[in-house]
Amino acid sequence: MDEILTGYDVNEPTWFYLSFLLITAVFFKFGRIWSLRNIDLVLLLLISPGLLILQRGDDIGDGALKDYGYVWMFSITGLLLVRMFFDTALTRRPQLGQNLNTAGMSFLCLATFLFLMTKAMTEEPAPSTLQSIHRAQKILERQDTSLADDQERDAGPAADLLNTGAAVAKDVLEEGTGDGERVAAVIMAIAAHLAVVLGLLFLARLHFGSLEPGLAMVCLYLLLPCTAYDVGNVVHVLPPALIIWALTAYRRPLVSGALMGLACGTLIFPIFLLPIWLAFYGRRGALRFMAALGLIALLLLGTLAVTSVDMHSFMEKAWGQLGVSQGLLTNPVADGFWEARLSAYRIPVMVTFGVMVASMTIWPRTKTLAHLMSYSAAIVVGTQFWYPNEGGIYVLWYLPLLLAVMFRPALLKETPPELKPLPWFKKSRPKSRDNATPTTAHPAAKGSTQALATGMIRRPFLR
Repeated sequence: MDEILTGYDVNEPTWFYLSFLLITAVFFKFGRIWSLRNIDLVLLLLISPGLLILQRGDDIGDGALKDYGYVWMFSITGLLLVRMFFDTALTRRPQLGQNLNTAGMSFLCLATFLFLMTKAMTEEPAPSTLQSIHRAQKILERQDTSLADDQERDAGPAADLLNTGAAVAKDVLEEGTGDGERVAAVIMAIAAHLAVVLGLLFLARLHFGSLEPGLAMVCLYLLLPCTAYDVGNVVHVLPPALIIWALTAYRRPLVSGALMGLACGTLIFPIFLLPIWLAFYGRRGALRFMAALGLIALLLLGTLAVTSVDMHSFMEKAWGQLGVSQGLLTNPVADGFWEARLSAYRIPVMVTFGVMVASMTIWPRTKTLAHLMSYSAAIVVGTQFWYPNEGGIYVLWYLPLLLAVMFRPALLKETPPELKPLPWFKKSRPKSRDNATPTTAHPAAKGSTQALATGMIRRPFLR
């Protein structure tokens, strides 16, 4: 970062110490020590030491230190899962303000965003981002996107499709900068984090009733060290950004279904959110949601089809690009807590995770936006326990959802939308006799009727 800000050099531990002081000064409620807000802040701040321990163990090659880091991350992730699981039971949710006014929060958000994006511009882009842009360029050129046998896919076809804009800009930037691929990766990183920021702001403005919690969520998202540690990894930022926007547009199942389809096509974990969303919408909304999902699935399959040389290549990419072979099946080369010697113990964890998803889908039968947000966050947090490749460290997968749940109001009135049939599905009904156009009565008869109604004409006495 010294290339842009002369003399500026902040490593990961220093960023943690500075952000700890800022977060405590802005968000901690010193007058209510045992409030839910303070408990949430402590849980969020306890994530970063585990990431620092893992990074330190990786730098010095200490396997025991890395194991201690994974145990730390699994412990904190377990506490977060319990917090999300029982979130809907916390009905009393006082809206506690921040220790900084709105103008100060806006300035802090803007300044932190600029610092983070400067960090993204001066660091080397993530290999997964460069690989996705490279595949996106092949999609535009309709070339085969198959990888070598010793390579693994870090993202699905939706990430490649979303990176086509960066692939187009790559050729233009190549002429001016000489390093178009790197500049395109930086642009995508900025766009992905900006999508998360705007999604949180619109979610608060449209459904929380105020922009103030949106600024608080954005500020905390940008200040937390776990965001800075992985700021250039676009593949891990795109799915939560799409999920946040799907929550923002939850009143339109077609839009939410399309966004969730793109999220499922990027990484594997949003797939486990689909039962909760279908149960939330009910029969009519679920049909529209599934229709949008189907259209996105056909689009992604078409993308794979035009970049495959034969049927075998197409089937291999359709199965492997979503990371199914790495996420659900036993992976003997997994790095992280679930190594080869512990892979058998992952099976009961996956079964427990499935039971949790099923129970959240069934109960309660009628769900509100609060249930949808809390359960979605709990499921994404739960995937950290069984994901084999460095499970537990993917904090950006659930961080935006976590912040939305922590800062949300009660949301008792945010129920599933009451949808009307689409115009092209309406049946033409014949007019009933009650709705028929009344015939014009004769003036004399009309006058007699009015006179009879007002009592001006005497009826003869019937003996």
